[in-house]
Amino acid sequence: MSANHKQTVAEIIVDALVRHGVEVMFSQSLPSAVLIAAEQKGLTQFMYRTENAGTVMADGYARISGKVGVVSAQNGPAATLLVPGLAEALKVSVPIVALVQDVVRSQADRNAFQEFDHIGLFQSCTKWVRRVTEASRAVDYIDMAFANAASGRPGPVALILPADLLLEEITPPDQRTSNLGHFPLDRTVADPARIEEAVELLAGAEKPLLLAGGGVHLSGASEAVAALQQDAHLPVMTTVMGKGVVDENHPLSIGVTGYAMGRLSPTRYMRPIIEQADVILMVGTRTNQNGTDSWALYPENARYIHIDVDGAEIGRNYEALRLNGDAKLTLEAIYEKLKGRRDPAPGIEQSILGARQKHAADIAALEQSDNSPIRPERMAADIRQVLSPDMMVVADASYATLWVACYLPALRDGMRFITPRGLAGLGWGLPLAIGAKVASPDSPVLCMVGDGGFAHVWSELETAARRKTPIVLTVLNNSCLGYQKDAEDVKFGSHTTACYFTPVDHAAIARASGCRGIRIEEPGDYLPALREALDRDETTVLDVITDPEAYPPVTFFDGLDDIRKAREGD
Repeated sequence: MSANHKQTVAEIIVDALVRHGVEVMFSQSLPSAVLIAAEQKGLTQFMYRTENAGTVMADGYARISGKVGVVSAQNGPAATLLVPGLAEALKVSVPIVALVQDVVRSQADRNAFQEFDHIGLFQSCTKWVRRVTEASRAVDYIDMAFANAASGRPGPVALILPADLLLEEITPPDQRTSNLGHFPLDRTVADPARIEEAVELLAGAEKPLLLAGGGVHLSGASEAVAALQQDAHLPVMTTVMGKGVVDENHPLSIGVTGYAMGRLSPTRYMRPIIEQADVILMVGTRTNQNGTDSWALYPENARYIHIDVDGAEIGRNYEALRLNGDAKLTLEAIYEKLKGRRDPAPGIEQSILGARQKHAADIAALEQSDNSPIRPERMAADIRQVLSPDMMVVADASYATLWVACYLPALRDGMRFITPRGLAGLGWGLPLAIGAKVASPDSPVLCMVGDGGFAHVWSELETAARRKTPIVLTVLNNSCLGYQKDAEDVKFGSHTTACYFTPVDHAAIARASGCRGIRIEEPGDYLPALREALDRDETTVLDVITDPEAYPPVTFFDGLDDIRKAREGD
């Protein structure tokens, strides 16, 4: 390249994106100069229909690919629609770089068309936000954006790009070689002295447990957890975000704990095991309300060891031995010193097996129910017949997350179950599934959503059809906001009329969007339709008419049946 050769800032930015390993940009042709240059360089523009869904696609893509997700948008109203997805990514530590066009620099603070305070907008929902004003610094800021997104506790960042800046021609900067587009970007092991202390605590414990959160998946530490389970005989439980870290059929797998331990939960009868623990090793969990059943689950007299990449999360709710570092490296260090030093706790495998058998007896009738509307427990039993270790299972927030987390088992260490558990907003299911499929196109994707959440993102069915991104989507169609209705009943003894809406034919919407759509009203029709959908190379929506009275095993809802009976008696 000659010394006099010049490139636009947009072209220079795209060269930097290529260097960081970016292959896909979730966008809608804006910032236009960047996207035109990106397509000329061979990058894929994966066009969303709405910016909020596009950000969630970038989230799902990042979780599965191990690469920083990239989303882009126009200034003003389009930029504001990025906020929900970025906020979720911030909560669940998923790295995303948002490239946002801005008004031309000479028009700043003049009430230009769709001008907005983007710095203020993104400060609450990102790790880092900057506006680029000097062409010579464009590459610096791109590199800073990726470094901030992927380092420490990963998370989203936003880079604001004035439209005129992107067209400015400059001599390209000196060639850089660093690829900052993967995560964890930097791995550090915890203090060796504290690792030794942790090993001694675990070696001497009579009833230890390991709690795995979503950070285990982000770190790629599932294998290390499984090794501790197998060779150090540590029983493993997970949060909803941590589901899939270990094979849930292992004799030392407790399952998903926290708020999902109510009536008919697979882990309901595991509670005494947790309450009797003397040492609990927490890994990659922020010890939030749902993960701890409102901080009431874990015993006060237990000793805690907490591994997390973010030192501020250690000891937030449980005083703990601090192991500030990467989960994978730190667990591997513990394993090397702990293996061979522990025998299985007496009777622990029998206790876990007994708890599983009690649950199986409790739920058998519902799993075999031929009633219409259809029980979700019956649907879960059908899904288990086709579930395979190579599948990715995705769910929207609210009840869909819990039906999946509680009743679909992880079949191998590291199996991926993807749910929006940060802010738990509705409408994440379908775009998360699309993003995951883009990241791993050969993996089958099963997605479960409620009809309330699905209404937020129907339009992205067209995206799945246009981009030939095959997903099997099950809609729990009960014409109500189940979680809201049941929560109001528990809290107030009644619920408002806003919990119900007009029945919708989601199968018809699917067909109108270029996908397959099948309406299912009888329990016996679901499994054959599911098998056929998995065999087809196209997105299929299974619109299942489900029982509006069904609710998953949330501990908070344990008294709901009594409330309903009392109301009927009135």
